[in-house]
Amino acid sequence: MTESTQQERVLIFDTTLRDGEQSPGATMTHEEKLEIAQMLDEMGVDIIEAGFPIASEGDFEAVKEIAKQAENATICGLARANFKDIDRCWEAVQHARRPRIHTFIGTSPLHREIPGLSKDQMAELIHETVSHARNLCEDVQWSPMDATRTEWDYLRRVVEIAIKAGATTINIPDTVGYTAPRESAELIRRLIAEVPGAEDVIFATHCHNDLGMATANALAAVEGGARQIECTINGLGERAGNTALEEVVMALKVRNDIMPYTTNIDTTKIMNISRRVAQVSGFPVQYNKAIVGKNAFAHESGIHQDGMLKNKETFEIMRPEHVGLKETNLVLGKHSGRAALRAKLKDLGYELSDNQLKDVFVRFKALADRKKEVYDDDLIALMHDSATEAHHDRIQLNHLRVVCGTSGPQTAEMSLEIDGEDHSVTATGDGPVDATFNAVKALVPHDARLQLYQVHAVTEGTDAQATVSVRMEENGKIVTGQSADTDTVVASAKAYIQALNKLFVRREKGKPEDAAHSA
Repeated sequence: MTESTQQERVLIFDTTLRDGEQSPGATMTHEEKLEIAQMLDEMGVDIIEAGFPIASEGDFEAVKEIAKQAENATICGLARANFKDIDRCWEAVQHARRPRIHTFIGTSPLHREIPGLSKDQMAELIHETVSHARNLCEDVQWSPMDATRTEWDYLRRVVEIAIKAGATTINIPDTVGYTAPRESAELIRRLIAEVPGAEDVIFATHCHNDLGMATANALAAVEGGARQIECTINGLGERAGNTALEEVVMALKVRNDIMPYTTNIDTTKIMNISRRVAQVSGFPVQYNKAIVGKNAFAHESGIHQDGMLKNKETFEIMRPEHVGLKETNLVLGKHSGRAALRAKLKDLGYELSDNQLKDVFVRFKALADRKKEVYDDDLIALMHDSATEAHHDRIQLNHLRVVCGTSGPQTAEMSLEIDGEDHSVTATGDGPVDATFNAVKALVPHDARLQLYQVHAVTEGTDAQATVSVRMEENGKIVTGQSADTDTVVASAKAYIQALNKLFVRREKGKPEDAAHSA
């Protein structure tokens, strides 16, 4: 028996598709959710919280489809403490090889005020709803929302009730990111020691990052006895986000000497799924983000570079390839062929069919004609745009010409294909992007409000591609768009149009926006 098999296993519960998607503007399409779920499953995630089935028909269908498709992971749905939520959740997850119902209720004094329940009334409700969930499903997770601000005696009482009612996993959420590592460890330790039946269930930890301690709190909880960590890719989540999957997994891997626990995660898949989640959510990863940030393995200081040349371990505690990162090389250009492109994309985690490669190769050649050197990040942006444009959209950009001067308004001449018909307009604005957006709005009237406009260079140099992200809101519906191009204005137009196309899809579906509070 190897040393790793002797170590205790920590289960990884990923809630990117539920808590992560509740980030304002991070809403994903049905197809994107299925794609991310498949990547999580292949990566070795133990439990995937696929959504909140009662929230909308779209959420229900996504959870149901993910449950049907998952090969390895337990598929979990979220439900509030009422029979209607729980029944709807079971309808969705029952198709999984390993289904789980996750039900929750806010137990802190502040959260008890919302439904106006006394402690005894809430305790009875917990017993009834957990029992109902267990009658439907053998695997039931229960969470006392805002547990870290719940009185100790009451938390102990309701955890015992949930265990007796049939919960198999007890999750302890730090819902508002309030606790600190020492408290996190002690809370789990005391619950395991003092609650009758605690030895028969798995304790989990769900931490938010409001004070920047989510990863530390999650790892401390493991030290205290938790054997399930709830987390998201890139730390995506409400407010300041959740515990980042990549951080806790790599911390357990790199510091296995002091945290002797193992996970089932294939860490070489981390970088690819990080990039994809950033693309579909419209939330770029900060450059200095641990593990997956652009600068995580970059060294600019002369002292650091000298050390790296002599011995990489002087300034790197883990290797880039451990997380699936390939060093950026300037190996592709306009003379590169299909074989070289296929090989490079495979290194980056993209497996393409012959037809897909043919389409991407045409786009690659067009990009290579505009850029002297094509970087890995350029190809990643190209793949994102190719995936986006593979779907038929109501609005497509045919032509854009912007005239700029040193004084006066800027002018944008634009032609769009809208529902199969060509439409053209000339519009002015305070700058080229403003003129471009005014032209779109003239051709496609709407009341959506632009909440975010963000530009960042994909690579270095004056010929670098710009990735533009936009976020728009209309009547509570929030959509994002993202596109890359060597012309920033063209990228801006495509991102804006992509967001509008998503908005039209959501209008047609008429999805309700009654999402639940996060546990």
